[in-house]
Amino acid sequence: MASSLPPIPSPDIDPAAPKRRVSARGRLRTYFLTGVIVAGPLAITAYITWWIIALIDSFVKPLIPASYLPDHYLPFSIPGIGLVIAFLAVTMLGFLTANLVGRSIIEFGEVLLARTPVISGLYKGLRQIFETLFSANGTSFRTVGLVEFPVKGTWSVVFLSAPAAPEVENALQGRGVSGGDLVGVFLPCAPNPTTGFFFYLPRSEVVEVPISVDDAAKLVMSAGVIQPEDPQARLNAMAATLRSTHAPGPHPAETRHAAPEDA
Repeated sequence: MASSLPPIPSPDIDPAAPKRRVSARGRLRTYFLTGVIVAGPLAITAYITWWIIALIDSFVKPLIPASYLPDHYLPFSIPGIGLVIAFLAVTMLGFLTANLVGRSIIEFGEVLLARTPVISGLYKGLRQIFETLFSANGTSFRTVGLVEFPVKGTWSVVFLSAPAAPEVENALQGRGVSGGDLVGVFLPCAPNPTTGFFFYLPRSEVVEVPISVDDAAKLVMSAGVIQPEDPQARLNAMAATLRSTHAPGPHPAETRHAAPEDA
């Protein structure tokens, strides 16, 4: 069965063909751009990681007595101690919450927060967000779709969230929207996918796309430069290129013997 993928042009490698000479300036430019491509992501990742570690240390270390920190006994500061302490504290909190005693304490604290006028709404909203994002059975952005926005004929990438709540569906009754037909979509803005628009649409107006949320986020952040690709298709293309490059050709002696016969 023929493949539906378009043919990938393979490089024409001919040892007898004259090689194009590259100037020293062009070679230096190529080396510099290659170094930027390699070092840029590494430097930015290291900077962001170091910033997060330093931020957590600045919050956690002042809460720990100095005598319990290794910095008190060493002539230099060890980064990441606050991150380790925070990780252990959060893990211990989760362990206590899973038990009856810890769950009772957490529920008692939630009752106190629920009776506080301003803090109760803030806490409930943040808890719902965290439960949706980090819960194993959450429904946060698992499907990518396309919708016609901002005008007909133009398509935008969206992330599908949960279906509309019964209150929303009841409020829209009589407007041609059937029950259970509405779905919440989040339309991210390029190049920052954390900002955008949230609205409800009939599910029939959303075209689901079989790509991952990570690939869609890269597509939005790069403004369409980084396209999602099929890993298997990429491997097939690489294999086809290697086969065409290293395909055995006729031996020179066979070519010399074949010439008189053709004549």
